[in-house]
Amino acid sequence: MALDTVAPGVDVAPAKLKRESQLALMWRRFKRHQLAVISLWIVVFFYLVAAIAEFLAPTDPSAYSARYTYAPPQGLHFIVATEGGGWAFQPHVNGYKTEVDPKAMRRSFVIDPEVIIPVQFFAPSKPYLLAGFIPMSVKFMGVEDPRDPFYVLGADRLGRDLLSRLIHGTRISLSIGLAGVTLSLFFGIVIGGFAGYYGGWFDSAVMRVVEFIRSMPTIPLWLGLAAALPKDWSALQTYFAITLILSLIGWTELARVVRGRFLSLRTEDFVTAAQLDGASDWRIVTRHMVPSFTSHIIAAATLAIPGMILAETALSFLGLGLQPPIVSWGTLLQEAQNIRTLATAPWLLTPGVCVVIVILALNFFGDGLRDAADPHGR
Repeated sequence: MALDTVAPGVDVAPAKLKRESQLALMWRRFKRHQLAVISLWIVVFFYLVAAIAEFLAPTDPSAYSARYTYAPPQGLHFIVATEGGGWAFQPHVNGYKTEVDPKAMRRSFVIDPEVIIPVQFFAPSKPYLLAGFIPMSVKFMGVEDPRDPFYVLGADRLGRDLLSRLIHGTRISLSIGLAGVTLSLFFGIVIGGFAGYYGGWFDSAVMRVVEFIRSMPTIPLWLGLAAALPKDWSALQTYFAITLILSLIGWTELARVVRGRFLSLRTEDFVTAAQLDGASDWRIVTRHMVPSFTSHIIAAATLAIPGMILAETALSFLGLGLQPPIVSWGTLLQEAQNIRTLATAPWLLTPGVCVVIVILALNFFGDGLRDAADPHGR
């Protein structure tokens, strides 16, 4: 009988599954979670926007025009009516006309459908650096005449384009979440890992510190640490300080998870074999124990990013986090603190909508990863 022949009725699927790597098995289970897959694409989209923010933003986020204060969203249209009664493809936005409320004596903008402002895709622009080092002179979209108003999502109290500021704010808010979780992973794995590996007095001391930090009210602690930052620090220094603050507080949960896993793994045969082979403690922890539950660490990190983003947004919204000229979702939401402003310019809440979408997508994505990483999952 040939070696590559299979008897009728023999199921070869289990043998195939045994040959697959852990990541392949995770991906197979993850694809069954349709909501998690959709959330993955949403998260990828937002991080792609953050990566190429300069190219996607129609204008400089700090550019302002007092003439178009609180200008409403123009909306982007693609079809125009021709003189013969037909239709033609022409990307455009409609212009504004000004109306004055005779009672309140307040000027307001109204969309004028009779005024058509053509919009170009891959429009020429002033030279800029994409991601800080790639020279470019073209934008994803823009108006043919730079003097024409172009506010797809409206303008704020200084006449700044909300779409451009929202795109640049995406980079700051999402990068803080990613950088904060990276630092939290490092602290959580190293501190929690060695606490579970050594045990004894070191484990007890680490757990008492973790319990002390977790017993403190989170928001007041964040506010106190953020308020302690020097006022003369630059925007970049404040950015890194906020990231470090969020990381120093967020590592405790992961440390507890890692410590529990290490307590159960340190008596396993492969750990004992590595010790008898003369491997150092650092090598045993980093090369043998941590890779054995990498999938769980990935899932935990994904679920921790929303907390980091919400923390930065809350601090910046309250005026104790990032400060102008840095643009983040939290600083943009500061414009929406006034009820009277919201009544006249509700589009200023758009950053809040982005926060909700990203947080939900990251949570669903993390749930899918956690289910896929479960070795007892189907």
